[in-house]
Amino acid sequence: MPNFLHCARGVLLQIVLLISSLLVCSSAFAVLGQDIASVQSDGAHLKAAVRILPGRNYSIHELRATSGTAVKEFVSPAGYVFGVSWQGPTAPDLRQLLGEYFDQYTQAVQTARRVARRVVHIETGDLILESGGHMRFIVGRAYLRSKLPDGVGADAIH
Repeated sequence: MPNFLHCARGVLLQIVLLISSLLVCSSAFAVLGQDIASVQSDGAHLKAAVRILPGRNYSIHELRATSGTAVKEFVSPAGYVFGVSWQGPTAPDLRQLLGEYFDQYTQAVQTARRVARRVVHIETGDLILESGGHMRFIVGRAYLRSKLPDGVGADAIH
């Protein structure tokens, strides 16, 4: 009987470790307002190459999900994600992309006046989000007005 309990504890520990690692690795994209560490783990999780385009006032980290959706993460010189954009056949997980701003988004989207049939434009204090498209082609962007680096306008996030 002790061997059975020992074996059962080992299996239970392996299951707990597996579930924990899946939860830790479940984030698909960097989180708006968070640091660059959230960007660096994305390529491994998505099994995608991360292409970094350095710029003078910010860098862009491009990822392509297995679904075909491309996500750009805009990182300030201080190392924080100040904007994200997406384009592809499916929308990314906005809960993951927006992080702590997701609740503001969901509240605003319920009361938002649509600019056009399939376009959403939301401004909730610091968060600006625009999304639109049609079946099999979704585009959007979100950014934090207060986190835009000096000399960078909202039009840079595309």
